[in-house]
Amino acid sequence: MEDLFFSLRNKYKEFIYHSYEIKESNDSIEIKYEFEIPNLSRFEPKITIQKKNIKFESVNNDYIKYLAFNLGMVELISYWKCACPKNVIIKCGYLDDYQINWFKKLYYYGIGEYRYINHINITQDELMDIIVEAKKTNIEIPHIERSGTIIPVGGGKDSTVTLELLKDYKKDNYCLIIGSKEPSMKCAEIAGYANDKIIEISRTIDENIKKLNAQGFLNGHTPFSSMLAFLSYLVATLTGKKYIALSNESSANESNVEGEKINHQYSKSYEFEQDFTDYVERYFSNEVKYFSMLRPISELQIAMLFSKNEQYHKIFRSCNVGSKQIPWVWCCNCPKCLFVYSILSPFLYKERLINIFGEDMFENKEMLNTFIELCGYGKNKPFECVGTYEEINFAISKTIVNLEKGNKELPYLLSYYKEHYGVKEINNELIKQYNEYNNVPKEFASILKAKIEEAIC
Repeated sequence: MEDLFFSLRNKYKEFIYHSYEIKESNDSIEIKYEFEIPNLSRFEPKITIQKKNIKFESVNNDYIKYLAFNLGMVELISYWKCACPKNVIIKCGYLDDYQINWFKKLYYYGIGEYRYINHINITQDELMDIIVEAKKTNIEIPHIERSGTIIPVGGGKDSTVTLELLKDYKKDNYCLIIGSKEPSMKCAEIAGYANDKIIEISRTIDENIKKLNAQGFLNGHTPFSSMLAFLSYLVATLTGKKYIALSNESSANESNVEGEKINHQYSKSYEFEQDFTDYVERYFSNEVKYFSMLRPISELQIAMLFSKNEQYHKIFRSCNVGSKQIPWVWCCNCPKCLFVYSILSPFLYKERLINIFGEDMFENKEMLNTFIELCGYGKNKPFECVGTYEEINFAISKTIVNLEKGNKELPYLLSYYKEHYGVKEINNELIKQYNEYNNVPKEFASILKAKIEEAIC
């Protein structure tokens, strides 16, 4: 695959970010981008934002355009990756040297999994040269009155925990949902958000990139959460919100490959959160605060909190394989399904978990290799949004202890674990910890701390 990488970038030497266009109708705001790899293809992806509670008379002002341009800088990586041209030429907006290096870092680590899977050995400096052809212009940042929070809702357990933590503030909050999947919409509705408080966004992928992927051009994971960061910031600006509350946890900081900085969740990590905060303070309005509500806690603690929120148990979904079906289902045959099943098992096993997933995944012998990798005994951690090895081993060991206390027979995977790795000591400090490296505002941090203490008791 490394040979393909170099042969493609030798043949296709340029990627051009030509333009972006904002169109405003009565009910939506559409941003269309135009990218090109000369002698290969042009791409025109679109992002459509449902028009609700906009604070601007017209979105075609210089600051909104500037935010849309920056969003395009993230969107372009999904198209650049098919051939990886060395020169990325920016024709429609200005970037200074700090911004150029900022995006080069995001691209390099944001496609870490892509580089690893495709065996691409290259340094950050070698990955690309960003050439800016546009002239610098002065952007006036408007001041608007701000209150409330944008909460991105993906339909999984994490964002529902954030919705519940901030439920006392919901009259002034909006949910942001990309793709309008039914579980996401239902989770927002269950949390008490009426339709006028739910902002739906569609992201249209250009068909040409799908054709190139089918033809064997390079493909792989890109930093979706960084796109969400810029997009949610744009929505917060349009609607006059003060906060953007993500649902990324401390577990997202762990690498998937031991000894290397290869992280499937890089743009969910605290490092990216800090980088984005710094970027906002330098180039945007720092009146909008971007943070993750769940950064101080782990996947294990999120599972503990979520286990108390039974109203979401039959609704939530996290399976990426199942998301491609209608309706969205748990496929029960992928690392994400097994991880969610495992991390919830100390709190919900057995009948309640089977009621959610439709089967006992711990009896699925075909998932043994995935189970071994999740527990840290394989080559790498699966390239999915999953918790740390420590959390998984705690959850599995705790579930085994719970079953044996009740004289219950161990299912296949748990029996295998006990026989080959032994039950680990249960360190209850894991469900009490609070990571101080976070950006959670003080008034929200007190809510989170109180909820953790309540769940433990």
